[in-house]
Amino acid sequence: MSQAAQARADICKFSTAEGEYWYEKGKQLDNQQRYAEAIECYDKALAGCVDGYWIWYDRASVLRELGEYEEAIASFNKALIFRPNDYWALYNRGCILLEDLDRFEEAIASFDQTIQLRPKDYWSYFRRGDAKRHLGRYEDAIADYDRGLAIRPDDYWAWFRRGDAFRHLGYYNDAVRSYDEAIAIAPDDFWAHYKLGDCFRYLKRYQAAITSYQQAIELKPDDEYAWYNCACCAAILGNISLAIECLESALLINPNFQQLLQIDPDLHLIRERGLVGDLLREINCLN
Repeated sequence: MSQAAQARADICKFSTAEGEYWYEKGKQLDNQQRYAEAIECYDKALAGCVDGYWIWYDRASVLRELGEYEEAIASFNKALIFRPNDYWALYNRGCILLEDLDRFEEAIASFDQTIQLRPKDYWSYFRRGDAKRHLGRYEDAIADYDRGLAIRPDDYWAWFRRGDAFRHLGYYNDAVRSYDEAIAIAPDDFWAHYKLGDCFRYLKRYQAAITSYQQAIELKPDDEYAWYNCACCAAILGNISLAIECLESALLINPNFQQLLQIDPDLHLIRERGLVGDLLREINCLN
């Protein structure tokens, strides 16, 4: 038995050697990703155990791997009977509620408890912020991201999701600053560049938006929306050649954009100059 498994087995206080055997067997199968078999072993181990915290905890973790999220929550709750203030059971339960079940209020309650146990736990602040953001409580989410970032200032996803929260509130300049921080940490991430472009577009800073969309396109050349939005900004600025080039790329990826050529107000210069027909003929030839 490994040192870690032995330590857990000692804590479990098995009443029978058979219970300890099934727990160790379950851990081995868990490590081999034979999750269904591991669950069977953990269930047998519970019959011979006095303090079942680790069995319930490990069982919950395996159930999450199997996609059995409700059962995983139930197992974490069983573990918490033995240790009501256990950080990891509360935290992982919160993650399932947040990420797998979309039960955001319950997730917040779990992270409230983990933050009480560990007031400097940035992960709990970030996760609680995510739950609040999903509920549309954007200002509360930003406050949690700020608390976490005060402890861990170089977290890409916290800056990125903070930017999302500001963007939903319509505070585009604040969103720009958050996305800039995210890009400084992970310059090769498509989404931060793309959403930064969106914010510049909303602010009518069209040249800056073009630059951001072009950086996004370098990272993901097959994203039709980045090409299309870049085309719209270029058309607004009267850069027709760039707009046509971007529209060609967008249409080659997604021909459904053809419908927007006739109605999108950002492309009125393209229509006024009679370029839509030429563009569509070019696309048909390339296809």
